[in-house]
Amino acid sequence: MIANWLRRITARLLWVWLLTAAQVCGALDVRDIIQKSVEANQRDFEAAPHYTYKETDRSGFSSKTYQVLMIDGSPYNQLIAINGKALSPERNQEEVRKLNQVKAQRRSESPSQRRKRIESYEQDRRRDNEMTQQLTLAFNFKLIGERKSGGFDVYSLRAVPKPGYQPPNVDTQVLPGMTGELWIDVKSFQWVKVTARVIREVSIEGFLAQVEPGTRFELEKRPVGNGLWMASHFSMYSQAKVLFLFNHNSQENQTFWDYQRIY
Repeated sequence: MIANWLRRITARLLWVWLLTAAQVCGALDVRDIIQKSVEANQRDFEAAPHYTYKETDRSGFSSKTYQVLMIDGSPYNQLIAINGKALSPERNQEEVRKLNQVKAQRRSESPSQRRKRIESYEQDRRRDNEMTQQLTLAFNFKLIGERKSGGFDVYSLRAVPKPGYQPPNVDTQVLPGMTGELWIDVKSFQWVKVTARVIREVSIEGFLAQVEPGTRFELEKRPVGNGLWMASHFSMYSQAKVLFLFNHNSQENQTFWDYQRIY
């Protein structure tokens, strides 16, 4: 359970930082740049459901690659490779059968079933924006300077916990124990990279757990055409104590590519 919670919160936190972090930068001479970056990333966020792409999930020395498809309003991951090798004809046929079964199921849904499925997908996306206010309250942001990142000229920003911030819910309890860095492209105002790490122990009351220093995650984005950028890499390493006693560590490493607009 704690692993799923960390996965959900870290992914959401990174995405919302992409949209809103620098709004509270406080440096008057960079506010125009910040506003343009917020607008650019909002366009990316709104366009994301209109793209298919490939995703590779790595765990240790093994990996699985998926074609991520949007089917009637929500995504579906079709397995296409294991450990970098295409599926056997028999396994591929089985995955195609599963895909066709999902398509048929979604076509035969009642209106209420369809609404419930799509609502579940959209709810997670809405939560990204709902966390915006808490992020602007939880952190102070500072423009550090310019540098190179991933072949792009970027502005570098640093995020530190704001003194006195009180998390209002479970999703935000980890924020006071984190710091982060953000890099924004100086030409397109798009976010190139975001990293965050836990610097002190944080208790998560609803899970009787403690997220520990060493937990860290990173998100990178790259252009996909038409002025839009999408995620190209996400990694997370988490350290936690469940019931404040048993150690629980987890790690994720995902890459995304071959974005294709579908509508």
